[in-house]
Amino acid sequence: MPVRNEEAYISHTLKQLLDQEQDNLDVEIIVVDGRSTDRTREIVQQLAREHSQIRLIDNPGRLSSSARNIGIENSRGDFLVVIDGHCEIPGRSYFIDLVAAFERTRADCLGRPQPLDVTDASRLQKAIGLARSSSIGHHPDSFIYSDREIQVPAISVAVAYRREVFDRVGMFDTQFDACEDCELNHRIDQAGMSCYLVPELAIRYQPRNSLTGLFRQLTRYGRGRFRLARKHSSSLSLTSILPALFLLGCVFGPVICYFVPVLWYAYFGVLLTYTATVLGFSVRAAISSGDCLSALWLPIVFVVIHLASGWGILTEAFSNLTASSRA
Repeated sequence: MPVRNEEAYISHTLKQLLDQEQDNLDVEIIVVDGRSTDRTREIVQQLAREHSQIRLIDNPGRLSSSARNIGIENSRGDFLVVIDGHCEIPGRSYFIDLVAAFERTRADCLGRPQPLDVTDASRLQKAIGLARSSSIGHHPDSFIYSDREIQVPAISVAVAYRREVFDRVGMFDTQFDACEDCELNHRIDQAGMSCYLVPELAIRYQPRNSLTGLFRQLTRYGRGRFRLARKHSSSLSLTSILPALFLLGCVFGPVICYFVPVLWYAYFGVLLTYTATVLGFSVRAAISSGDCLSALWLPIVFVVIHLASGWGILTEAFSNLTASSRA
């Protein structure tokens, strides 16, 4: 469990893990803390004194990628699963279902749906959950919100691994502070290893509670996606850079249209199409969820997701360009 500043959620998440049925399994819970500045470490230490299954380990690198590596290096299990510090685990058979899925599928790694429909969510959080589960609210090649067991590419969903996977493809790349899981999972796909998405392993994650928090999160994801494409060019696709192209079009479109006035028709046509698409998906989500008040946030949430993703890609590309020019 890679964590940093999870004071508000860490106790609840750990207690859910401790409450899981184990059926003679040997389960260890390794919390790797990235130098939290709140009470996260204190809370984990108290629970560790009461429950020997919990171990707290320091992560001086602070990043999730380094935390994952530390957890792997300090673990003893045949199967390893990554669970964040702020989530809800439905049911009490998670570990049993995990091992059973590995044995049933014989897969090298497993993925899980990660819905954002947590209890006691605010209307904004509910809207973020609805938007992120929409086909225009997350990477279109991802299976992370699917609901049936199926063999899938590891890149978008894998979170649980047989130990020997790391012997074959190596550890998480600590140059990544986002998308480190996608980067490792891409190597797993390239190595020809198998991954199954298993709905029984779904975990509900806590959505961001503000638009600024959502913007920062998606900016990090955008930067991570660019780093992934730079390291593995085969992961690059038009859909992965579409948010950046859209943002560039919004900013520089009027400048181009000023010199080529006939292009104003195309510019406004694209904006109208985008607006209609966002509104259409918002209405559909409102109807399907039955939560019209929360869905009122959806158009704004969709715009934040798309602009933040594009901004992350462009800022990372610009950072690399300036670094290369200095070199």
